[in-house]
Amino acid sequence: MIADFEKQILNWFEDFHANPEVSWKEFRTTQTIANILDNFGVTYRTFSDVTGLIAEIGDGDEVIGVRAEMDALWQEVDGVWQGNHSCGHDAIISMVLGALLYLKDQRLTKRLRFIFQPAEEKGNGSLAMIEKGAIDNVSHLFGIHLRPIEELPMGRVSASIHHGAAIFLEGKVLGEDAHGARPHQGKNALDVIVGLHQFIKSIYLSPFEAYSAKLTKVIAGGESLNIIPGSAEFAIDVRAQKNEVLEKLKDQIDHGMNSLKDLYGVNIEWKWSDFTPGAEVSEDAEAIAEEAILNIAGPEALAPPVITSGSDDFHFYTIKNPNLKATMIGVGANLQPGLHHPKMTFNQSALDVGARILAETLLRA
Repeated sequence: MIADFEKQILNWFEDFHANPEVSWKEFRTTQTIANILDNFGVTYRTFSDVTGLIAEIGDGDEVIGVRAEMDALWQEVDGVWQGNHSCGHDAIISMVLGALLYLKDQRLTKRLRFIFQPAEEKGNGSLAMIEKGAIDNVSHLFGIHLRPIEELPMGRVSASIHHGAAIFLEGKVLGEDAHGARPHQGKNALDVIVGLHQFIKSIYLSPFEAYSAKLTKVIAGGESLNIIPGSAEFAIDVRAQKNEVLEKLKDQIDHGMNSLKDLYGVNIEWKWSDFTPGAEVSEDAEAIAEEAILNIAGPEALAPPVITSGSDDFHFYTIKNPNLKATMIGVGANLQPGLHHPKMTFNQSALDVGARILAETLLRA
């Protein structure tokens, strides 16, 4: 049976990998999952206003949930812009469907809810699923994700991934153009950008906390090289391991931007967007996943928790429902060069192992 199931999981992966769809446009992916569920005789709900679906198996008042994200990145691959599953969401869908395959014919005393979620890469697909009732009455929620080789090599599995929190700032400097020979007549936006760069590099929080802030976009000037630009657009990527540290960092940047306005005599407009919270890992859920890893893969497979500055909107589920006990399982698959690399590859034999560990986790929960 395992060999047949493993082949099926690989077939699913190959299909999803060959047909990537970007956030909020996962129409074929949603339909493909629906077709698989129809063949299984599993009931599910789809929605008229968003992609994604929610399926359930089993009986009982208690509900255990598992989340699979579906979207691909829009990325340049060999000079061509296209959808690309370089974050491994094609693998995640396949492992979650594989867990369902292993569990669908078993006698279950609880309901198992499978949440196939859109738009994780936009950082807000989980909020849409929450609005659709994805975690209503759910006591435990699990996720699963392949990890880069430097975090987990092939054969190693972690019961938790501690993602960091992230938020982005987009802004515009509104100064005044001037001739290159008469800089005193204008307000140089590039001076403000340089000052902003220096400012964010001089923010100091506790050295015992992990955090960062860095400029990721600057657009200023035109074809005329003798014009000092008065306007510039910019963006800042802000991250911290803890949600409360991210909030402190955000407050300091807001304060600094107001100070720069006064210092340079310009107007600066900015807005924050795409907040993704850091992980709030449940010790109870983590312990259940550890037991499943030990049972399926043995003690040599169990790895310590993964700590990463990367973010995942999985953690909105616990932010919106603090009573939810949640963890995300990390699977080693010799993934390289890294997540989001256009040529990301991994050992596909890890998919069946991940599916079986996830199935065992759901049973033990």
